[in-house]
Amino acid sequence: MASKPTPEFRAEAVRVALTSGLPRKQVASDFGIGFSTLNRWIQQDRRNPEEPTVQSDLEREVAELRKENRMLREERDVLKKATVFSAERSKVPVR
Repeated sequence: MASKPTPEFRAEAVRVALTSGLPRKQVASDFGIGFSTLNRWIQQDRRNPEEPTVQSDLEREVAELRKENRMLREERDVLKKATVFSAERSKVPVR
């Protein structure tokens, strides 16, 4: 029989799920818990929120910055591919 997760473990799983930008299924898998268990913990956490702290504000900002960074990287990659494609199309074939 598996041991009961500690409050710290639950809090960390919820924190990662809410701030990492990763899919919840992946977070659940990474923590070795069921998807429905993670969702239940998140719902319980939302019903009983802790007092906002400077740490939670920082975590929220980090999550937003990670999301923005990921989007900017994706945009950069698309632009790189478009540049290569455009350069290849504009080459004049040598005869």
